[in-house]
Amino acid sequence: MRDVAERFNARFGDTLVVPELRVPAVGARIMDLQVPDKKMSTTGGSPQGTVLVLDEPDVIVRKFRSAVTDSGTDVVRGPEKAGISNLIDIMAAVRGIAPEEVEQTFDGSGYGAFKQAVADAVVEYLAPVRERYQELRGDEPALERILEEGADKARAIAADTMVDVRAAMGVGPVRARQ
Repeated sequence: MRDVAERFNARFGDTLVVPELRVPAVGARIMDLQVPDKKMSTTGGSPQGTVLVLDEPDVIVRKFRSAVTDSGTDVVRGPEKAGISNLIDIMAAVRGIAPEEVEQTFDGSGYGAFKQAVADAVVEYLAPVRERYQELRGDEPALERILEEGADKARAIAADTMVDVRAAMGVGPVRARQ
């Protein structure tokens, strides 16, 4: 959205508000569990290294248990420890704590126990989303109603902006603000 707003404003004048960039200190870039030097992605990542929001808990646990790490056992970040560093960042992100705190908590625990703890934390973190999704998918008419209500709200919020956009571009009928 930042790119769209910036390009539009450069071409048609300051019309759109450019969204502020917010990058979290930890967890902004989660890496693939199997190829830890590559970003986790549904399109370019490995299936076993990509955790999907709707993955079942046992699938998530299996993916984390098989996550690539180095040959050591210390749960510490470092340039030669891309796999374990990624797992530390994931744990820090889902728990809302600093990576250093994760390292301290799991000092001496070994990779097996740490991988299981990360898996459990991710399962717990994603559970509300998965449960709500299943709840909504179970009632198709209610889901359609929710989507329509959301679309109506979005149209109402965007109406004034669209008047400004059309005027800046000089296209379409100019509609009065409501």
